[in-house]
Amino acid sequence: MFEKSRKALGFEKNTQFVERILFLSFPTALVFIVLAAFNMVDPTLAVLSLAAVVVFNIVLLFPLTFELQQIKKYVSKLASGEIGEQDILALSEDESKELVEAINNMHHFWAQKADLLEAQTISDTAVLDSLPDPIIMIDRAGNILGANLSARTSFGDKITDKNIDQVFHSNNFINAVSRVLNKESPSENLIFYVEKPVDQKLYAHIKQLPWLSKGRAVAVISIYDLTKSMKIEKMQSDFVANASHELRTPLSIISGFVETLQTSAKDDPDAQKQFLQIIADQAEYMSNLIENLLSLSRIELNQDEHPQDEVEIATIVDDVAKSLEIKAQSNQMKIHIIKDAALATAKADPQQIRQIIQNLTDNAIKYGTPGTEITIRLNNADKIPSSKTIKTAPGKAVAISVNNKGPKIGPEKLARLTERFYRLQEHKDKNIKGTGLGLAIAKHIIIRHQGNITVNSNGYNGTTFTIYLPVFNTDEAPVSGSL
Repeated sequence: MFEKSRKALGFEKNTQFVERILFLSFPTALVFIVLAAFNMVDPTLAVLSLAAVVVFNIVLLFPLTFELQQIKKYVSKLASGEIGEQDILALSEDESKELVEAINNMHHFWAQKADLLEAQTISDTAVLDSLPDPIIMIDRAGNILGANLSARTSFGDKITDKNIDQVFHSNNFINAVSRVLNKESPSENLIFYVEKPVDQKLYAHIKQLPWLSKGRAVAVISIYDLTKSMKIEKMQSDFVANASHELRTPLSIISGFVETLQTSAKDDPDAQKQFLQIIADQAEYMSNLIENLLSLSRIELNQDEHPQDEVEIATIVDDVAKSLEIKAQSNQMKIHIIKDAALATAKADPQQIRQIIQNLTDNAIKYGTPGTEITIRLNNADKIPSSKTIKTAPGKAVAISVNNKGPKIGPEKLARLTERFYRLQEHKDKNIKGTGLGLAIAKHIIIRHQGNITVNSNGYNGTTFTIYLPVFNTDEAPVSGSL
């Protein structure tokens, strides 16, 4: 009964309402007991008077106690965000109204402060996330408190759950961070290397935050990836080294024949015609060599940026076959294309795929036996064959095979076909023109596409080059290159 009444009135169990009534009524009860003990007041009248005082106290304290309970609930809901600014607590007591008004004003003030702080935080985060280089904030113990989008992309989404020495396994870098955290140095700059998630050369700037900055962060680390710059420098040096080495021979030949034309053969028309043709051939070789070296450098530069275009391989193969048809006919050859009826589209760079298919088909014509057939086969594959040296994409693939009926190539020579400037001795003996860079270019194109290239050669079926390209997946969102 009492429990139902308490709930009906909206009272909580531990309001101490009864205790307050008894406490306020106790002095009056003591007075009436003394008066009744000395027969100064009739006991019945004393009891009735005490009852009236108790009722008066109840009537006086009940609204205040009830509204205090309402204020308590209101503040609790306000703190938890269950009450909006439009929700107003209706009270009858002036003191309670003033108290609630003060609470609402305080809540409104701090809500505005919180909104401004949140907006500023979002703005600051957006600015940091827009920066292309990783930015990391750490506390005195080296724990990562914050990281921008570039840092999370490069070193993992859960980077903020780790200490700095769990992310970068470089003693030089960790020691530099320790010097800044221990206030031995206001800032540090260094170049260091990391192996995971990929081999990288990084430049780091570590700096103490000013003493007036608030929060637990005491230092900020900005990182710049030098890996691509290092690759460019290496490619430049390789290009110069390769070009100077490979151009030396044709240049010496041209120089020698020019000198001959200027001296002993200057009055010999037949020798002039022969020597000028040799000079023209060597100039054409140098031009092709330089173009192939530049092409290889461009492919290596963008090797980490995987293509995302949807490409119809059959259309490219048809175009390549038409463009090489006359050259094939000059060798009494015919290009035959076989393709699956429902060939999947590939995720690829169309210009580079055209380059590799044209290169393989042109090689098949040059090195194939005259009077035979070149077969280009297009079919769907369940997966890209794995490789020890090439990182391949998961999932299904499109396979493009180019076969000619040329002489068998031995296993020890097959393994070297994609090396730069490597050419079979029998091709050199037959004076077949080539720079030895075509298959090296093809290999680097395949690496960029996360595909694979295989080659088989035997005495009865000739030589077959097969390239595998990942299938274009419409559910897969395009991604940008890595850091």
